[in-house]
Amino acid sequence: MSRFQENGTLVQKERSRAKTIIRTSIIGIVANVFLAGFKAVIGLMTHSIAIVLDAVNNISDAGSSLITIIGTKLAGREPDKKHPFGYGRIEYLSAMIISVIVLYAGVTSFVESVKQILHPETPDYTTVSLIIVAVAVVVKIILGRYVKSIGMRVNSDSLINSGEDATLDSIISASTLVAAGIYLLFDVSLEAWLGAVISLVIIKSGVEMLKDTISQILGEKNDPDLTKNIKRTVCGFPQVQGAYDLVLNNYGPDTWNGSIHIEVPDTCSADQLDQLIRDIQVAVYQQHQVILTAVGVYSVNTRDAEVIEMQKKVRDIVFAHEHVKQMHGFYLIKDQKALRFDVVISFDAKDRRAVYTEVVADVQKAFPDYTLQTTMDTDFAEE
Repeated sequence: MSRFQENGTLVQKERSRAKTIIRTSIIGIVANVFLAGFKAVIGLMTHSIAIVLDAVNNISDAGSSLITIIGTKLAGREPDKKHPFGYGRIEYLSAMIISVIVLYAGVTSFVESVKQILHPETPDYTTVSLIIVAVAVVVKIILGRYVKSIGMRVNSDSLINSGEDATLDSIISASTLVAAGIYLLFDVSLEAWLGAVISLVIIKSGVEMLKDTISQILGEKNDPDLTKNIKRTVCGFPQVQGAYDLVLNNYGPDTWNGSIHIEVPDTCSADQLDQLIRDIQVAVYQQHQVILTAVGVYSVNTRDAEVIEMQKKVRDIVFAHEHVKQMHGFYLIKDQKALRFDVVISFDAKDRRAVYTEVVADVQKAFPDYTLQTTMDTDFAEE
């Protein structure tokens, strides 16, 4: 498969993606360091715990951007003997670290807010300080949208998390302005309570980010759209009568290896199959940037009308059962009295094994003289 991995276009695309992520992260670091400095000074001058916590949150954002840069650099390392599929999954680890940082910032902020509730300090706002905070709100809104849009364009969870966090920060900063307005108008200080609410929002955001990242590391189901498009490409070859059992393994953003089974007529020769499989691998890689490391073959009966009719009967029996999504790989050998097929049972079934057992039993009842070779299969892109 080296002819795919050495493709110059893909290498150039990956380098361009890494440069974009790093450049965006540097912009985030610079912006957050400046914002943190201004907010820290203002928060200390005005005795505003909410603004001080907002400054701390900006520092954590700068740290998150730094981790994104490091993760992107490490993920871009070339495959080696120990990690032949590359280091792309490091990006998921960096996204998880960012989630932990956000969660930690939320917890520490909540502790400080509770202390301030128990031992309150009177804030002392100035016009200049409020203007600077208002400017920070605008900057954070722009920065958040920019970083998240870039993250979605280059499929970087680290940037998407950073962008969402920046947008959350703009809401936090705006809420400090609301608290300041309430204090100036009604002489009621909500600083500490606002800090506690802000902290809980940050904690919730960190937990959600962490949950999503861990789910990716554990391995999620195949992307339904990508699965459909790959199968459509494979079935576009005239000899292919069906494409099944597509399994995709993710080794980092936009880095996929996989395997698939195809149904072809039993008249195909070995050399025809060899060429067909090679053509399929090239087409899938060129159109979807997915390396098919294996293409299995199901032979389809085409030369015996009686066998074709028996296949229709078996199909009717199989699909009479609830939660059966698919039947494929059917082949019948009359002289050996052997019949084989695979059945895909939905995850919605309360007991998938029980459904499968009933299907096999009903087919065996209809064809008592035949030996069945069946498999309970899974649709890895089931919605």
